[in-house]
Amino acid sequence: MNRISHWINGTVVAGTSGKSGKVFNPATGEQSAAVDFATIAEVDAAVASAAAAFPAWRATNLSRRAEVMFHMRELVDANRKELAAMLSAEHGKVLSDAMGEVARGLENIEYACGIPNLLKGGYSEQASAGVDVYNIRQPLGVVAGITPFNFPAMVPMWMFANALGCGNTFILKPSEKDPSVAMFIAELLKQAGLPDGCFNVIQGDKVAVDRLLEHKDIAAISFVGSTPIAKYIYETGTRNGKRVQALGGAKNHMLVLPDADLNMAADAAVSAAYGSAGERCMAISVLLAHDSIADALISKIEERIPNIKVGAGNDPTSEMGPLITGEHRDKVATYIAGATQEGAKLVVDGRTDVPAQGFYLKPSLIDNVAPGMKCYDDEIFGPVLSVVRVKSYDEGVELINNNPYGNGTAIFTRDGGAARQFQFDINVGMVGINVPVPVPVSYYSFGGWKSSLFGDQNMYGPEGVNFYTRSKVVTSRWPDPRTSTVDLGFPQNR
Repeated sequence: MNRISHWINGTVVAGTSGKSGKVFNPATGEQSAAVDFATIAEVDAAVASAAAAFPAWRATNLSRRAEVMFHMRELVDANRKELAAMLSAEHGKVLSDAMGEVARGLENIEYACGIPNLLKGGYSEQASAGVDVYNIRQPLGVVAGITPFNFPAMVPMWMFANALGCGNTFILKPSEKDPSVAMFIAELLKQAGLPDGCFNVIQGDKVAVDRLLEHKDIAAISFVGSTPIAKYIYETGTRNGKRVQALGGAKNHMLVLPDADLNMAADAAVSAAYGSAGERCMAISVLLAHDSIADALISKIEERIPNIKVGAGNDPTSEMGPLITGEHRDKVATYIAGATQEGAKLVVDGRTDVPAQGFYLKPSLIDNVAPGMKCYDDEIFGPVLSVVRVKSYDEGVELINNNPYGNGTAIFTRDGGAARQFQFDINVGMVGINVPVPVPVSYYSFGGWKSSLFGDQNMYGPEGVNFYTRSKVVTSRWPDPRTSTVDLGFPQNR
């Protein structure tokens, strides 16, 4: 049985707790590895390693830090297929989707390659007589990232690229469900020239998470996961004096107006609802269909679903893979079963005709859904699309704005005025106009509103750089000795 351990101070370190988690191949349902769970002492060793490496890494010039990021960019690019195959084997997503994940993560490393420019401050000469004022951004110290199972390559790249580029040292606590990618990333960073101790990986469960949250030498925590855990991370981390960005769950709605291209909208709904088996925080899980086109749109989606090939991730013909675990598959299935009991109509039942082995569900489509039903209220995180029929644009906007989540949303229309009004009216952090999954490019920032984000800074991009640094303002005077005098008054600028 393959054993997955920790990465501390530039080398693999076997766990000593005697506790481990099972790692499965979701396509077969078989256990493929065991992952060590860290003790408090092992977390402390990783933090000590990162703290010891910080002074030298912080003092490393910006050109050298950028050079390491450039090397890392080339290594990730050269190992795309291996990374994708590794995460597909443990997560279950198909290879094409896994390759897309690596590509989107790589964009964030490319962004961090520009760190010398990103950390430029401002300078005001002669702010007062003989006085100059300027600001600089400096790293925080040791920072940590706690990442989810659904994007084991991309989400860590959202975090460590900017964190390291800004001069911090980093500890990654990946999901125990698919931990191998984190170890491969650690090896690549070492090959890229990152000094030992600057990047560490701690495998584990709540013991490791809680120790990271309370450790006095960790300055900041980044997290992506479910809303209840995001809230816990935020409250616990800030209570312990840390800067925290904690991204939570979602219930993303897609509003389709009567003038929309229905074929385009149907394609988009199928892609956004069922891609990666719906295990995305940016997946479209609710379709708000205007009454006048609802029947036609649902029919077009229903026609497309049988064409989706569900199968193992390593099969190049597969378009949708299994879910991450049998437990999660069974939980998703309960929402499908419960929808009809609550009065909804099951148009396509994804529980039927699934492979005998592995953690599979096929796409499900549910019509006549309404707020108050569990399939509407809860984040299902599976290949289930719920349709809510609305009578007007205003009703659709009201439903979106009343939802406790505010991660992503989309509108499909040919009317530029309606689209412009939608982006103004909507209380959601990321908006797509005829784009179903509006994940920002790396030079913007990712984050929702309401119960989808806890903290003041979004992930990656400019806000990511701000999160991993703090501003220092310097006021300087180099007085002319001929004019230097004693002045006991309060400093004046005018």
